[in-house]
Amino acid sequence: MMKWKKHINDYGVFLKLEKSLSAHSIEAYTRDIYKLISFLEIREYKFDPASIELQHLSEFLVWINDLGLSSRSQARLISGIKSFFKYLLLEDLIETDPTSLLEIPRIGRKLPEVLSIEEIDRLMSAIDMSKPEGRRNRAMLEVLYSCGLRVSELTGLRISNIYFDKGFIRITGKGNKERLVPIGNTALREIRNYFPDRNSLSHIDKDSEDVVFLNRRGRGLSRVMIFTIIKDLAAAAGIKKNISPHTFRHSFATHLIDGGADLRAVQEMLGHESILTTEIYTHLDRQYLRDAIIRFHPRSGR
Repeated sequence: MMKWKKHINDYGVFLKLEKSLSAHSIEAYTRDIYKLISFLEIREYKFDPASIELQHLSEFLVWINDLGLSSRSQARLISGIKSFFKYLLLEDLIETDPTSLLEIPRIGRKLPEVLSIEEIDRLMSAIDMSKPEGRRNRAMLEVLYSCGLRVSELTGLRISNIYFDKGFIRITGKGNKERLVPIGNTALREIRNYFPDRNSLSHIDKDSEDVVFLNRRGRGLSRVMIFTIIKDLAAAAGIKKNISPHTFRHSFATHLIDGGADLRAVQEMLGHESILTTEIYTHLDRQYLRDAIIRFHPRSGR
């Protein structure tokens, strides 16, 4: 870590003197490098900058994509990391640039991965209900799919913002904008089932007393933890798609629209400012949902 810090500090000086960048721009560039370091620490990779290879950077790209960063954010982040390694090469601190073959994600609309109804059922069934976290994980996935929440909205969900009698939850989304989102009876039931386990924790942090989903230490869950839970469940369920918490949001929107829901109603529930953001879901292939309903719905007319 010491080598990283020294190189980053020297890189900051280089950006100031050689590139005449502002303090704000330098901070943004160095923040990109610390994101890479965070990834390496999570994976327990003890590499100095000279040991980084294309393979590690490719894994980092998958990681930031799965965390829900937009293509634009990913492109800016990779651009910053490329700049850092070019500096290291210029200063003869590394022999080869591992970013030379690293592709920046294209900025544009990419059709999101979507789970079928059958795959969602398989994920739910893969949860080990005998484990202490079983009811919590079941309730989390039901809420994600029932309400189409962003992962940050799920981690920030508060007990006081669940209106069991009305069937709504109050969500604070991007830009601290609040919205009311309908929540299904199944998700509400799973939350109720989880509460005894939650309330029996030996300790709950004062700051987390109103937070719905807690870890075993009585603190709110992180985005990375939820991502890991879903990845592990997908593996257990034999689902090969590259899924993340955001996949449930995509599936929620797609299933609603394919089922005939009004686009503006879905926009309201998702908290999209622009109807154009929601319209991406109208371009998805609808046949898989029709096949799933014909196969699994008890009143499909089979």
